[in-house]
Amino acid sequence: MILVTGAGGFVGGTVMKFCRDTIACPSLQNLSEYQVQQLVEESGADVILHTAAISDTGFCQAHPDASYRANVQLPLWLANAAKGRKLICFSSDQVYNDSPEEGPYTEDMAQPGSVYAAHKLEMEERVLELCPDAVMLRAEWMYDLYDKKPNFFMNLLQTTAPDLVSPKQYRGVTYVREVAENMERLCSLPGGAYNFGSETTHSVCQITRAFLTSLGKNVSVEEGSPRHNLWMNCEKARKYGVTFSSVEDGLLRCARDHQLLPTK
Repeated sequence: MILVTGAGGFVGGTVMKFCRDTIACPSLQNLSEYQVQQLVEESGADVILHTAAISDTGFCQAHPDASYRANVQLPLWLANAAKGRKLICFSSDQVYNDSPEEGPYTEDMAQPGSVYAAHKLEMEERVLELCPDAVMLRAEWMYDLYDKKPNFFMNLLQTTAPDLVSPKQYRGVTYVREVAENMERLCSLPGGAYNFGSETTHSVCQITRAFLTSLGKNVSVEEGSPRHNLWMNCEKARKYGVTFSSVEDGLLRCARDHQLLPTK
């Protein structure tokens, strides 16, 4: 049985919808450490999937205390409560947002450059000290046909005018349904941090142009200024069978799933 935190959110909600043997965890936001421990013990779960977080980087920058509680303290409480249960925590590709390297990034190249990223990396390190067999997933920006939270796929669907996209930025984005499809394999991963998501060899600009063409959109995509790369080498997880479509194929799969591609 999998106890899913953030079950009402984008990633957690998708796991609840597409995976069997899941339990929705109540909000942890206002709980004490003792209440978190009680909740875990009473759940009957043997796996904890922690997707809940404050992921708004601007909010975290302006409210570091709130970010620390949500993104560091609560995962540590879950780690203390795990007691033999498999703990899987969502981290972020943002831990590479100040890396001097061009990428694609491997797990040893993390260098955070924001409050949110620093808290995610601290969470990883401290949780693994408490639970060496815990799994930290450095997840990319997830997407689907989902209008409650901005995501790359929705941004492309809503593009009706020229947009500025960096021709030199490389970034991975991931179809969220493929997270649910990997759940069984995630439960079997050895402890550690893993890059997690789709890979690409194309720039965001190239991906955007190709996908808009696939949708039949005649939109001029203008080249913007360079931005920091956020693309990862996911070989470590792939060795254990955790696989994703390429960025390009994932976008097309999502469009097909929602019958958005033009018929020939």
